[in-house]
Amino acid sequence: MATVALTAETFDEVVSSNDIVLIDFWAAWCAPCRSFAPVFEAASETHADIVFAKVDTEAQPQLAQAFNIYSIPTLMVIREQVVLYAEAGALPARALEDLIGKVREIDMEDVHRQVAAQKAGAES
Repeated sequence: MATVALTAETFDEVVSSNDIVLIDFWAAWCAPCRSFAPVFEAASETHADIVFAKVDTEAQPQLAQAFNIYSIPTLMVIREQVVLYAEAGALPARALEDLIGKVREIDMEDVHRQVAAQKAGAES
């Protein structure tokens, strides 16, 4: 699957209708972003069950701001609508593959229980 461009208008639908979404926050002027792009694209071809999305921080500043993106590239991984990973920096292909493997192995029932417990604690 090729990468998809995310916008403020499409973000919620893409995240809510897909199990795993990897998001690359980038800009055309950013040299590390340009070097990470082929790695991200190649991974998208290998993992057809995962949505690989790109947010152009210049064209979508409101999305970058909503997620406190201050450095690019920043890679964010969302699984079942929970942000599991968000780090700045271009990953080499091997590290990206390792990250994808770890994301697949996470017990999401446990994650959802922890999120619910945190919300309950915050409301009391």
